[in-house]
Amino acid sequence: MSRQSSTAPGSGGPAGQRRATVVDVARHAGVSTATVSRVMNRNYPVAAATRERVEAAMRELGYVVNAHARALAGVSGRTVGIIVSELIDPFYAYIARGVEREATDGDRLCLVCCTQGDPQRELAFIELMHERRADAVVLVGGSVDDRDYKVELARRARELDAGGSKLVLCGRPSIGNGAPTVGVEYDNEGGAFALTDHLITQGHERILYLGGPPGLSTAKDRLAGHRRALELRGIARDPELEQPGAFSRAFGYRRMSELLRQGPGFTAVFAANDIVAAGAAQAMEEAGVRVPQDVSLVGYDDIPVAQELRPRLTTVRIPLEEMGRQAVRVALNGGDEDDWRAPTTGTLRLGTQLVVRDSVAPPQRR
Repeated sequence: MSRQSSTAPGSGGPAGQRRATVVDVARHAGVSTATVSRVMNRNYPVAAATRERVEAAMRELGYVVNAHARALAGVSGRTVGIIVSELIDPFYAYIARGVEREATDGDRLCLVCCTQGDPQRELAFIELMHERRADAVVLVGGSVDDRDYKVELARRARELDAGGSKLVLCGRPSIGNGAPTVGVEYDNEGGAFALTDHLITQGHERILYLGGPPGLSTAKDRLAGHRRALELRGIARDPELEQPGAFSRAFGYRRMSELLRQGPGFTAVFAANDIVAAGAAQAMEEAGVRVPQDVSLVGYDDIPVAQELRPRLTTVRIPLEEMGRQAVRVALNGGDEDDWRAPTTGTLRLGTQLVVRDSVAPPQRR
């Protein structure tokens, strides 16, 4: 007489035995498959006794919900995509951490894509997230003002919206055209204004603005804030003191080295971000220029390098991780009500903060 195996489906029994399915769980618990789905996804009220019965059936049958595998297979919308320019840049990394943590808190998978600054890769990744039926796609960082790109981005935003998803513009301006996007931004220009004004109140008028790609929205806003502070304080703008370039340490080091060899015509340096400031600080140290005794130095972003530099760097703090969290919230449930600044536009605006440390002093009298 043959002997029947008593091993439950999916419990790791004999080779070739099938895993338990949602149908098996529903049959074992005496409920519908829809009820099992509601228990797993926690997206619909289920009576406590029913939930306990379904969860007990899942345990007895060894049924495991592999949410990541389901999302990657494109059979679940419980996914949030984030698209950044560079993974190792702390600006993007901290925002990505906020997105990932908020997605995880909502039992969602977070997929991170890196474009290396290529707008066409941005568009391709949005298309990929649409195919994966992501709940939200978070596009991070500044953008270049290109009409054709904006048209394509708006088209993809409409496609996402039609599928029940949202494109979130995080730290970048609206794309217009009535595109159904939501946004999370920070007071970029206001932070730059406060930083320049701080230097001016310390007695600086010859302020070098260093770094920031000239066509990038982030760099444009920071330079605009710097210029506005100069104008309101009655200081004439000198184009020679505006030196645009990459948001990189290498650029900060190279350009500062060149300017110091020419003889500095400035008493303070506004580096467009903390990474540029770190490069500039290295160049000044090698040239024997002391910070802040000889030249004051400030940055922007308040990433860890700002406190690692000696002297510690005066900078502007952006709530990077909170921006990432709010990007997920505004896409899925409208964001935190107390944080809304412009609800009619669908954009949540967070503040920036001037952080005064040790890298600024009044200019030496000559």
